[in-house]
Order: sequence, then structure tokens, then C-alpha cells
Amino acid sequence: MEKAWLLEPYTSEKRLLWNDFVNGSRNAIFLFYREYMDYHADRFQDHSLLCYKGGKLMALLPAHLGGGIFASHNGLTFGGFLIQDNMTAQCMLELFQAVVDYLKQRGDVDIWCYRPIPYIYARYPSQEDLYALFRLGAVLKQRKISSVIPSENALGFSTLRKRKVKKAGKEDFCLLQDEGWAEFWVVLQENLKDRHQAIPVHTLEEILLLHQRFPQNILLYRVCDDAGQTVAGTVLYVSECAVHVQYIASTDLGRQRGAVDFLFDRLIHEHFRSKKYFDMGTSVEQGGWFLNEGLIFQKEGMGGRAVVYDMYELPIRTTR
Repeated sequence: MEKAWLLEPYTSEKRLLWNDFVNGSRNAIFLFYREYMDYHADRFQDHSLLCYKGGKLMALLPAHLGGGIFASHNGLTFGGFLIQDNMTAQCMLELFQAVVDYLKQRGDVDIWCYRPIPYIYARYPSQEDLYALFRLGAVLKQRKISSVIPSENALGFSTLRKRKVKKAGKEDFCLLQDEGWAEFWVVLQENLKDRHQAIPVHTLEEILLLHQRFPQNILLYRVCDDAGQTVAGTVLYVSECAVHVQYIASTDLGRQRGAVDFLFDRLIHEHFRSKKYFDMGTSVEQGGWFLNEGLIFQKEGMGGRAVVYDMYELPIRTTR
């Protein structure tokens, strides 16, 4: 007799169980530990699921629920099923159907929004969910393009970027991996406001809290001039297989003197050469419908090529 799936909503009492599963997952990174997920619990009504089959925990689904939308997960860069080595394609098909049935039984969910984890973050192939989405007729609603450099066979910098690195090398720049978060945050806020009419996703207080919780995973690198002033910098999210650029910022002086090129030349070719992938982040807006050509030109000039961040929609209730 086929064993049925049992889906349990996450509660704080299951934190250790959740984290232990994440630790053994083949496609999870530190973003999925509850110490990261719960920092913005006031903004997202958590409805993460623990998925059991035959009494064995087989998968986790980071998720939240609100306004008729079950999302996995809008508060994270991505957030599909977290799985271990025993998950198979057939099991994933069954699991997707079990979640659909669960959501239908609730009666208050219209759409399931699903953000699969890009393959570069998995330590072992883990795209069973993409097949299940296809089988259930999910519709691709967003596609963001991120520029990724594979360390083993990186294309290298373009002639233009090399010239900028050479120019920056004549400056008295130094690269620091330190705790100068407040100094960098001023540059970041001004950069986003002036160039993109935006603000950082995290406040300074939030990023400091997360850095305190994950000091080996959330790192700040700053380029400083001979007066000790921050002229460029980046916040990196470092996982087992990949480095993700969470924020980049530069002053006008830094842009003029090639500080960003200097920064990423060092990071890509020296500091993180042992990581399989260096993910420079997305260069799109409006869910992928607008490509920031200037931004992606810079990243592609450093050797980055496309890996997509997708979001699928699966209808649950067709009528209200």
C-alpha cells in the first residue's frame, strides 16, 4: 500500500528539526536556517511546511501565506523544496500533488507562487521540482537573469575591464574585509537613491544582525582610498558551492578610478577562486521584463554569463 504524505506547518518548536534537515540537504544554503528566515517574520506570515512520508521527514518548503497567495518564498532570493539524497522524481511528483491537495483543502489559497533554487547552489543535481512544475501545468511568470562566473573555466575580464583594473592599480587603493558596515551603508544608500531611486532590502540594523548570526557567510569587502574613505564595496553571501553578490556600491570617485573593477578582480581571481561559482546577481527590473543593459554589460565584461532566477505560478482555486 502506497504511503501517504503528511504535511505539517512549521512552528518554533520544530526549529532544531528544521535546521538539522537544512544542514543535510543537497540544495539548501544558509538562507534557509530559521535564524535567517525569521529575521523578517513580522513582514511575512510564515507557513513553511515539513513534508513526511512513511513517518520520515523527506522535504521542507520555506513558504508564507497571505492574500490568497501561498508563496515559496517572496522574502528570500529563492525558496523551493529543500531535499536530501533520498528524494526521487516520482516522490517529487507525489509531493507537489500533496501540497496542491493540502492548499485546496484549506480553501483560502488561489495561487501557489514557487521560486526554484538555481542549480548553482546545489551540491548535487536537484531539479526534480522543475519537472513536477511542468507536469502540473505551472506557468512561468518571472525570469530574472543573473551573471555567473564558473571559477574553473572563467572567461576572464574583457579588454575594457582589464584597462580599468590597470588604472585602479595605479591608485593607492586597499581592499579590506572588515566590519565597516556603517561606512559602506552610507555609500550604498546614496548609490541606490541617486542611481535607482531605491533603498536596500535590509536596513543596517538587519544586516548587522544577520552578519552576527552568520559571520562566515555574510561578508563585507570595502575598497578604501589613501585617506581611508570607502570608495566601493560589496556584501557577499557565501555558501558551499557559490558566492552571491548581495549588494554593490561605489562613490562617484570610485567609479571614475575603477574601484569596482579592482574589487571584483581581486574577489573573483584571488579570494574566492576555490568556490565553484561566483554569482554577481541579477540585472533586471519588473520581474525580468526590463534589462539594465549598463549593469549587465559591466558584469558580462567580468566574465559573467546567464543563470536564471525563475518564479512559477500554479493555480489552486480557479474561482472565488
